[in-house]
Amino acid sequence: MSTSDITSPAAPSATALAEALVHHPFFHDLPGPTLDRVAACAREERFDAGTQIFHAGGDADGFFVIRQGTVRVESKRPGNAGPAVLQTLHEGEILGWSWLTPPYRWAFDARAVGPTRVIALDGACLRAAFEADPLLGYRLVTRFAGVMGERLRAAHMRMLELDDGA
Repeated sequence: MSTSDITSPAAPSATALAEALVHHPFFHDLPGPTLDRVAACAREERFDAGTQIFHAGGDADGFFVIRQGTVRVESKRPGNAGPAVLQTLHEGEILGWSWLTPPYRWAFDARAVGPTRVIALDGACLRAAFEADPLLGYRLVTRFAGVMGERLRAAHMRMLELDDGA
């Protein structure tokens, strides 16, 4: 997914990842076998402060559940101005939805503000799971529709603020 520095001595097992996911509101009501299928697509990653998690236009190959830390969703501005911070995400929030639809390219940039730990879910693995289990696909896509709507509203509001000179 990204070029993160994974510093943990041992990667958590799929069982440990499933246990972490079952307690997250995005996944908590998925049946056990369905959750296991999702966890099979998961791994833990860590990002140092300032690490670019993904770049707008880059391959969108999954999404992240923020377990610890803060991530800024950014957009480049014209000229030499720094990036516009569209939204700041915290522990428990979902980062990334561009993996759901072709051409599978990130819409924005994302950067770790401080040390950040995430569960990274592989998009190709999940799309294959959706093919095998259309109900899983329906359940997660409807949840992502809410995430997408919220991100677009936040980006719209932030762009209006930037137009006003904020």
